[in-house]
Formats: sequence, C-alpha cells, structure tokens
Amino acid sequence: MNRIDRVSAILIQLQSRRVVKASDIAERFGISLRTVYRDVKTLEEAGIPIIGEAGVGYSIVDGYRLPPVMFTKEEATAFLTAEKFVEKLTDASTTEHHKSAMYKIRAILKTAEKNLLEDIDGNIEVLRSHSQLRVDNKDHIQTLLNAMAQKSVLHINYFAIHNQEHTKRDVEPIGIFYKHGYWHLIAYCQLRNAYRDFRVDRINKIECSGRIFTSKHPTLKAYIAQTAKEQELDMVIIRVDKAIYGHLEYQKYYSGFVSEKTVGGQIEMTFLTTSIEGFARWFMMFGDQAEIISPDSLKEQVGAIAASIAQKNLQLTNSY
Repeated sequence: MNRIDRVSAILIQLQSRRVVKASDIAERFGISLRTVYRDVKTLEEAGIPIIGEAGVGYSIVDGYRLPPVMFTKEEATAFLTAEKFVEKLTDASTTEHHKSAMYKIRAILKTAEKNLLEDIDGNIEVLRSHSQLRVDNKDHIQTLLNAMAQKSVLHINYFAIHNQEHTKRDVEPIGIFYKHGYWHLIAYCQLRNAYRDFRVDRINKIECSGRIFTSKHPTLKAYIAQTAKEQELDMVIIRVDKAIYGHLEYQKYYSGFVSEKTVGGQIEMTFLTTSIEGFARWFMMFGDQAEIISPDSLKEQVGAIAASIAQKNLQLTNSY
C-alpha cells in the first residue's frame, strides 16, 4: 500500500471510532509508531481536526463530517454481528476485505451509533467450529442486543432439554456467542440466582420487562475464560508460519481451536485444551515452523519430549 492510500485509510479508521490508539493503527498497517505519528501529522496539516492525547489515542472533532447515509441502531448492530461471523467463519482474505469495508461503514455513523457499537462490541462472540449454521435459531438476536445495550431485564420462556421443563425467568443479559451451529445467551438468572447459558433456539418467547439492571457483571470474554478454568482447560497461544498453516486447517479443531488472527508473516492461534502433553505432541509435528507464545508449561513439555527423543536416538546410535 502506498503512502497516499495508507493516509486515506487512516483517516477512515479515525472516523470509525471515538478514540483510536496509535498502536492499533501501527498493527493494522504493519508500520512503526514513528510512521503513524508522521501520517497523522500529514492529516493535521491537511486541515483534519484531530485531537491527540498521550496515553489515550487520537479522535476527530465531532461533527467534522456529516454522514451521507443514516443507519438505525438495529442496522448498526446487524453490521457488528455480521462482522463477528466474517472474522471467524470465513477465510483470511475475505476477513481483511470485510474489515476494510467496516471501517468505511463506521466512519459515516453518527456518534450515538459509534458509541453503541463500541459499548456492545465485547458482548458478541462467535466461537468458530466446522459445523454448519442452523436455521432453527429463533429471531431473538436483535432483542438480546438491544437489551444488552440498554441493560434491560428480559422476560423469557425457556425450554430446558435436560429435564424437559418449560420455565419463565427474568434474566440480566451479559452477552451472546455462536458455537456448534447455535447462538447462546449468557445471562444472570434471577430465578436461579446464578449465571446460566441459554440456547437461544430454546427460548420460546422473549420480551423486555422495562426494568433496568444495575448489577455489575463480568464481560462475556471473562465469563468464558472463567468457565474454561473451572473445566480445567488450559489456554494455549501459538504462532505458525503461513506456509504450514494450510496443513492445520482441519486438524486444529481436534486440539481445541478457538480463534486466530494474522500477526506479521504468521497466524496466531488460540486453543483451549484438556491436555498440555497431548497438545505438545501434536505441536511437535510442525513445531519447526511455529513458536509457542504461552503457556510456559507447554514450552517445557515440548522441550522435555524433544530431549527424550534426542537421548533415545543417541543411545540407539551408540549401540550400533
């Protein structure tokens, strides 16, 4: 990308959010912070009213550009939901093109819609799987998104499959995520006085109560992380060379694959595994073209297995 295109793209990125960190710009374009500062200065010299605050980031004076297209809240949240699907359920090239398009869409939103998207961004997750999207999820997603944004208590009629029981509950929604073909709602259930995972397709009826909840709840990511910890799952982060990545496309699902992103010339992959040793043995099949980011216990396990292999082969060589 030449400098003119990059500076134009940075302007769109600055218009897409309330505040944009210099490090986020640097990561997106693969440039240094010094280059970011120089590009932002170019925009300022061109008359763009940019506000920069050390340790916070950059923002553009509100009202600098009137949006030529107006979107409703529902349309804005639909864009965000679609973005989550594209990030996890398509190939890397489509993801990059869609991300670029989303920057342009965010850039023309009013401040209220930008704020809404940033507020609920952490409430939506898609956990990638190789199963197909099912069509029997009822049309509750928009209601759930609105309730999360407004912190509204929901009335739901829910069918629990394990005991074949229909119940009526008041819940405080935390977030939704997609896994194995179904949407799930994580919410604090006032009937059970505990957090619960509700399959959205099993919610027969849903409506806003008109009551606002003020309780502090964990974020969706924090809840998922805590649940994984309780199930004694270990989070593993590795980076693999793009040259080898294609060979892992289907194997990764058997090792607890959660998500991935591009970092320079590598693909950073996140897993939740029940066995560090088992993961270590799988990793060693392609470890010469990969690196372990965390945890240290995986590094130690791989080192121990490699040392054992080397020692055994040395003994065999000496015996001949």
